[in-house]
Amino acid sequence: MRFEVDWARCTGHLVCAELVPELIEPDDWGYPLFAPRPIPEDLAKHARRARAACPALALRLRPTGQPPA
Repeated sequence: MRFEVDWARCTGHLVCAELVPELIEPDDWGYPLFAPRPIPEDLAKHARRARAACPALALRLRPTGQPPA
């Protein structure tokens, strides 16, 4: 699975980066940068928690290989 972001909703709270720092880091403007690889199975639980904790409801998880919405 991979992260997908609704950039119109994302407000840069960076809760996601705090919960999964192995896959998400802040850019120079305070928005998340995502690792350009699928989410490893051992981090899937943390990725789901980051999606659920997003205060702007901007984060989604998409199965690898599925085209973006």
